[in-house]
Amino acid sequence: MSVPEKYLYTTDHEWVLVEGEVVTVGITDHAQEELTDIVFVELPELGRVCDAEEAIAVVESVKAASDIYAPVSGEVVGVNEALEVDPSLVNTDPHTGGWIFKIKLSDASQLDGLLDAAAYTTHIGY
Repeated sequence: MSVPEKYLYTTDHEWVLVEGEVVTVGITDHAQEELTDIVFVELPELGRVCDAEEAIAVVESVKAASDIYAPVSGEVVGVNEALEVDPSLVNTDPHTGGWIFKIKLSDASQLDGLLDAAAYTTHIGY
């Protein structure tokens, strides 16, 4: 299982890559392993304004459907349209090709509430 150091994490198993005022969000390697085979990803709408911890997307696997939460408040400025064609990218490449959406931050201080890689590893019991 991979927990890259360059990302921040939520307790709900989303990863966050900070690039200036835009964050890229996906689900962690741990989350995709728990869900098993991803068969569908419902992406948020571009331009949608969301609050931190708001359900914004859905990932469906052969086992279950899981809400994906916005880790920060802001506006959706990008979605990974490749997932509409190949949702299994979330399984095969969760930390790069399997990203789900991008949010332009409205409050950068919310990043302070996220976990670093070591804290996330402890959170999932590894």
